[in-house]
Amino acid sequence: MKKHENISLDLIRHSTSHLLAWAVKKLFPEAKLAIGPTIENGFYYDFDLGDKTFSPEDLKTIESKMKELLKTKAEFSQTELNIKDALAKTENEPYKQELIKDLEKEGEKKVSFYAFGDFEDLCRGPHVKSAKELGHFKLLKIAGAYWRGDSNNKMLQRIYGTAFATKEELAQYLNMLAEAEKRDHKKLGRELDLFSFRDEGPGFPFFHNKGTIIWNELVSFMREEMKKRNYEENKTPIILNKALWLQSGHWDHYQNNMYFTQIDEQDFAVKPMNCPGNLLVYKTQKHSYRDLPIRAGEFGLVHRHELSGVLNGLFRVRSFTQDDAHVFCTEDQLADEIKNLIDFIGFIYRTFNFTYKVELSTKPEKALGDKKIWDKAEKILAKVLQDEKIDFKINPGDGAFYGPKIDFHLTDSIGRSWQCGTIQLDFSMPEKFDLVYTDADGKEKRPVMLHRAIYGSVERFLGMLVEHYAGAFPTWLSPVQAIIIPVSEKFNGWGEKVLAELKDNGLRAELNASDESLGKRIRNAEKQKTPYILVVGEKEKKNETVAVRKRSEGDLGAKKLDQFIDQIKQEIKNKK
Repeated sequence: MKKHENISLDLIRHSTSHLLAWAVKKLFPEAKLAIGPTIENGFYYDFDLGDKTFSPEDLKTIESKMKELLKTKAEFSQTELNIKDALAKTENEPYKQELIKDLEKEGEKKVSFYAFGDFEDLCRGPHVKSAKELGHFKLLKIAGAYWRGDSNNKMLQRIYGTAFATKEELAQYLNMLAEAEKRDHKKLGRELDLFSFRDEGPGFPFFHNKGTIIWNELVSFMREEMKKRNYEENKTPIILNKALWLQSGHWDHYQNNMYFTQIDEQDFAVKPMNCPGNLLVYKTQKHSYRDLPIRAGEFGLVHRHELSGVLNGLFRVRSFTQDDAHVFCTEDQLADEIKNLIDFIGFIYRTFNFTYKVELSTKPEKALGDKKIWDKAEKILAKVLQDEKIDFKINPGDGAFYGPKIDFHLTDSIGRSWQCGTIQLDFSMPEKFDLVYTDADGKEKRPVMLHRAIYGSVERFLGMLVEHYAGAFPTWLSPVQAIIIPVSEKFNGWGEKVLAELKDNGLRAELNASDESLGKRIRNAEKQKTPYILVVGEKEKKNETVAVRKRSEGDLGAKKLDQFIDQIKQEIKNKK
């Protein structure tokens, strides 16, 4: 049995965050402690150092101190104190005092502390038993973080770390982080001239020509597949009035993430979601049961306010395009429509060589609608997943405010997980907007609404693909699919004819006839991760061929130009 394999990672990481705080207090006695929870793949702890800041060298020193403290073989022990004694105990820890007072307001009479060696911290626990069960950890980085995530509060210093049960698992994770750093989409986006970010529009991506080509290919691919599945496509306004957002519930449930303006002295909001506009489109006509299901797609540009501290390339932006669709159907059609959406989502992800896992996200604390409706909706989603023999786990309280949802978590080429697609079952919006259809008995009935996204955000999905492929996009997505390189100036004419022929066949190609050396031009094309490099010289001109070099496969030899064109067109068609 591997050491600690029966102890949960959450327990190991939570305990290691206490070890981190202990080491910091040893090295920086003036540091004030905030909070130190576990997060996905690790933990962090927030500190207030006054006017001082942690340096990268401090991080190494702190990690060394943590390893030194492990040798004491300290054990965790819990004590409980009443509020008065707890406040007295933490008189020099203002952040802990604030937390204790909040617990008192919530009705708590006692609070829990955990001692670890000569260090003690306010904490509910639980923890591992002793330092013997820790040891495989790494401190990763320093960042700023507002106390309680509120920009009106003081900026604290956050130390991130990770911990694993075994040395091998830690090494594997650190190797993955190193690979992820090489694939960083922000870095590759600059190098490959795909997109940029500017101070003139913080959080709003600027797509360059090559990035726009990829963006358009993603949208075109989705549109083609939607047509095969009988979707219509809508386009709704970006700015809509306050009355609409009050009706939809976004004004009450999502206001902190929205942007606002005034038009003709009336309040308007920039849309954070596309659904209300599509509900209005449904209402423009009368519908019969024969019309249903209606599958209405929209590539809608939405804006959501994010704090500047959490913006992260294309992964966390303030404007993005959702590949939304809204399915209006009868209750009898629900199971089939959900199944069709699951099949559609699976097909798209397999095209990009993603595997995925599924979660069922249930009723959040703040939600629209009656609990009975939520229970009904959750059971419908669960039954479809069970009938389709799809393994899933429950994600309690993470549903949308208007309904439960099935979430799809992709695994990329280096093992990271990304939440992307979603299918949301909504009984509330059709009720709030008074949507109806005429049933076979001539009576008006309420349709059910399914919200679905597959890419989620086209921008975020593109950023994921940059990292998934390490910038080496499959040929159908590559902004430049082939680059022609004449051996010398006297073969530029044949190179231009090759370029014209490729373009006439709908291929994205470029000619590099610069006066740089042949080797340098080939290396530059390889750095741009171009799928095909076509070298042309005396022999190629005479035989009307191209010398083909394929990315990752090297020299494929000479091919007739029409043969190469047929080959690359077939590759693009098959999306290999």
